[in-house]
Amino acid sequence: MKKVALITGGSRGIGAATARYLANHGYAVAVNYKQNQIAAEQLVKELQDSGFEAIALQGDMSNEQQVINLFKTLDKALGRITALVNNAGILKPQMKVVEMTAERINQVLSTNVTSYFLCCREAVKRMSLTAGGFGGAIVNVSSVASRIGAAGEYVDYAASKGAVDTLTTGLSIEVANESIRVNCVRPGFIKTSMHADGGEPDRVERLAPMIPMGRGGEPEEVAAAIAWLLSDEASYVTGSFIDLAGGK
Repeated sequence: MKKVALITGGSRGIGAATARYLANHGYAVAVNYKQNQIAAEQLVKELQDSGFEAIALQGDMSNEQQVINLFKTLDKALGRITALVNNAGILKPQMKVVEMTAERINQVLSTNVTSYFLCCREAVKRMSLTAGGFGGAIVNVSSVASRIGAAGEYVDYAASKGAVDTLTTGLSIEVANESIRVNCVRPGFIKTSMHADGGEPDRVERLAPMIPMGRGGEPEEVAAAIAWLLSDEASYVTGSFIDLAGGK
């Protein structure tokens, strides 16, 4: 059966590393992006030039109609989805809760939580046995922040990832008898451009001495864990979490 993967927020960082990893392991890959069209198209061209099947799909995954439209386009372009990597997310500038506005909080929750629910819904509709599907696997990208709390920096982001953890647990039980597995990775201090969004591009370097392994992680290390959870090697794994935080 053809392996078809959708990676949301796939144009940079962990998403891009995952797209490359999955393409190299036999998946046809759809790279979703919201705004960074140039990066997404460059990544897709790189994959296509290497002989892989890949497409770029624009869409705001917190917008229900855009999610529906994206999945319909994916159906036609690559076929029925077998693997979903929920990775789209935002991080706002470092701030204490006492300073946060409702606008900021709602934007973080909508982007980081609602998008995951909507994409899971559409994927399950296509993967489930009762809908004529052949099963599949979903990996939600959470964060070690969900259990640390990110005090003084990103409590809203941490809370959104706590919701992702709960979604993973609940959905995994709901769809277990539909031959769909739902798991989660919780990256810690990974070297991506997302830290610049929070106002501190060198955050990983600052925190490295406090990490038991003494260094930040690479996006490729997270991608490898995601790929394993999607693979048949993890066929009896669902509702599980892999922390990639150097021992933190």
